[in-house]
Amino acid sequence: MKMTSQTLLHLVDQWIDVQGVLIFLCVLLLVKHVYDVRSSNMPPGPFPLPFIGNLLNIGFNDPMEFFPKMAKWYGDVSTFYLGDKPCILLTGYETFKEAFVEQADIFTERPFFPVNERISKGKGLIFSGGHMWRQQRSFAVATLKYFGVGKKTLENSILQECQIVCKALQDEEGLPSDPHHVLTYAVGNIICSLVFGYKFEYDDQSFHQLLKYSDDTFKLPVNNWGRLYNQFPTMMSFLPGKHQTTFANLSKLKLFFQEEIRKHKEDRNPSSPRDYIDCYLDEIEKSKDSEAEFTEDNLIHCVLDLFGAGTESTAKSLRWALLYMVKYPEVQEKVQSEIDRVIGQTRQPLMEDRAHLPYTYAVIHEVQRFANVLAFIPPRVACRDTTVAGYLIPKGVMVLPMLKPILEDKNEYETPHEFNPAHFLDEHGKFLKRENFIPFSIGKRMCSGEQMARMELFLIFTSLMQNFTFLPPEGKTLSLKRTVAIASAPEPFCIRAIPR
Repeated sequence: MKMTSQTLLHLVDQWIDVQGVLIFLCVLLLVKHVYDVRSSNMPPGPFPLPFIGNLLNIGFNDPMEFFPKMAKWYGDVSTFYLGDKPCILLTGYETFKEAFVEQADIFTERPFFPVNERISKGKGLIFSGGHMWRQQRSFAVATLKYFGVGKKTLENSILQECQIVCKALQDEEGLPSDPHHVLTYAVGNIICSLVFGYKFEYDDQSFHQLLKYSDDTFKLPVNNWGRLYNQFPTMMSFLPGKHQTTFANLSKLKLFFQEEIRKHKEDRNPSSPRDYIDCYLDEIEKSKDSEAEFTEDNLIHCVLDLFGAGTESTAKSLRWALLYMVKYPEVQEKVQSEIDRVIGQTRQPLMEDRAHLPYTYAVIHEVQRFANVLAFIPPRVACRDTTVAGYLIPKGVMVLPMLKPILEDKNEYETPHEFNPAHFLDEHGKFLKRENFIPFSIGKRMCSGEQMARMELFLIFTSLMQNFTFLPPEGKTLSLKRTVAIASAPEPFCIRAIPR
């Protein structure tokens, strides 16, 4: 059948009509989108595109390139969009206080993310909420305190690990080596002693695997695979990728914890608990509070959180500390001089020495400030409509708290973008405590392991400075680039530990 010119013209007209309708609908949708965004009464922020929101602004590499700029442009309370969902970026010390201290009960809940749900099922200490979270946190804090957190017993355990770390570095005989493994093993062993009741040898391959699986799990929520899973959970559940490897390794990690629980159940003595697992098993038997959910499944997820959170940030902070000592040898020399004068070379550092080592203590604080290992703390949602800094925070909208601008506040720190221990020293050289120094956050959901982390950082760092001078490999300049993870580490590097 031949198509006449008249028929062809008719089809063209129809196509133009269809195009016109589609263009009109697109314009209508765009106008509606603009109207919805402008009339939402949300805090200011970059304009989101339909369907994808501000994903192009955020990018697919390091989100730290975008969010600090956003805070600078729009202030301490601003809005961005993940797809069509608004999210509120919160920063500024006074803003944190208003939200997480003065309105603590409103901001204790966590938002829902598919990848977090896959990891924790809403259980444990980090991603849980409500009454269950309050009970689990209260129990964890009390139990860790019972086993020596903040006391001499934990100090002795850390000092034993310091000796092992120093011996491991001495065995390197001043040759270039990556300090990542030895520092992670040391910090990991301290939490293992509290949770499992024993420590691992540094050459134990199962220990290495546990730490690797934990590290992979804590990287997933912020890397590209985790972000894709959050956007397209059903599709990503069937597609191959690093997220599938992480989920498989997470299952192995949980199986190990299950086996530890089984062993504890077989040989524990309820009248003499040895560790966190023993105490939790006792709580399962005597707890009648069903809302608190003291169950073996919850125990697994609490152990996962303690093991990961108790290792990640502290070990990475110590790696940053050694890297900075190599990059700033004049600082390293001052630390060593102070340690030699106060402690000498014949005994180990003690927590009571901290008050007499103001420069060393200031350097540790500056490491935490400048490295900013936890640029973001885990997000929250408000349980009801409220206001922060005069802006409406609607119920159920995700709030993402960012620490980086607080720790780089030019009104608080003279040279915020430089490594400068003088930020924590007064004009007389005494240690200067700063109110806005909150690397562990503030409020009811601040890090429950803060006291333990502070002990680990001080004792391990001071021991290393007492025993070694750290230098770069011959002819090499070290980079300060960082990895993308919940707890951000420096990119892998090698240094030389020269015995003093």
